[in-house]
Amino acid sequence: MTYYLGIDGGGTKTYALLSDEYGNVLGTGRSGNGNHQTGGAEAAHSIQEATFEALAEAGLQLEDIQHAYLGLAGADREADYNILHPMIRKIGFTQYTINCDTIIGLRAGTNRSYGIALICGTGTNAAGRNPQGQHYQCGGFDYMYGDFGGGGSLNIEVFRSVIRAWDGREQPTLLTGLLLKLLGYERVDVLFNDFLDHGKQVPVDAARLLFEAAAEDDAVALEILQRQGVELGKSAVAVIHRLGMQKETFDVVLAGSLLTRGDRGWIRPLIEQAVLAAAPQATVVTLTTEPVVGAVWSAMEYGGISISEEVYENMRVYQDFAAIQPMIKTGVIDLDN
Repeated sequence: MTYYLGIDGGGTKTYALLSDEYGNVLGTGRSGNGNHQTGGAEAAHSIQEATFEALAEAGLQLEDIQHAYLGLAGADREADYNILHPMIRKIGFTQYTINCDTIIGLRAGTNRSYGIALICGTGTNAAGRNPQGQHYQCGGFDYMYGDFGGGGSLNIEVFRSVIRAWDGREQPTLLTGLLLKLLGYERVDVLFNDFLDHGKQVPVDAARLLFEAAAEDDAVALEILQRQGVELGKSAVAVIHRLGMQKETFDVVLAGSLLTRGDRGWIRPLIEQAVLAAAPQATVVTLTTEPVVGAVWSAMEYGGISISEEVYENMRVYQDFAAIQPMIKTGVIDLDN
């Protein structure tokens, strides 16, 4: 029996998933922030804690793992890998691969070992791998470095649209009433002055108001969401061209809460339009499997095995990490097979 470990290290949580070569989950672990860019010591602790929790549940040691694949937020540039490799080796990993967390989302969303992932959650990111194994990441570094959107930016778009409507630079918008209610103000002038006087920040949650307003055909909200679609489409096309995938058959996997839970047809069609113009044989799909599953599949591939349809069937059902551990404990996942 051979064992494989997948790690999904994000800015607020770290998940570990351990399976055998048949896709039977034997152990899980979870901890906090796994992004070294926001706290190196904290990230190291989280990765170690999640890993050893999964090992303990499976009754295994780290040396029993054939290969581990770590999809980590913040694994973007050579400077990051110069920090991450010593950190991971210090934990005890020897047979392992590190890549950005976008790639494990991609792997979880397709039965192919290549394709493109677009993430739109708190931030945005695009990354891809071609059939030759070449990898390219486009974005993920915030507005100043070329990105647009994600909840951490669209919340500002909501706020400024309300201010612009109030001062006459923008047409009236339903976002005004929604934002005032969310933040607990009766008038925009009170909101405006309170935020200026006290240096307040717009909560990320304000981004969801775009979907509420768009559902009522609000022109301002629709324009912002459509721009998000256009920008994500541009990122996908950039990856397609950089990796020479114009004639390939592959999936473009959409991940992140704004795409998987918020969008109701305001963003995706513009992505599809851009993708299909650049790569007619591509298919745009929505991620429904927990990204850490993609880390396990990547570990299997880097460990030298081809993933069977049985493995895909066994693990594709894991759409929510929180549901996996109870399934193990209640015996729904049979640890003896």
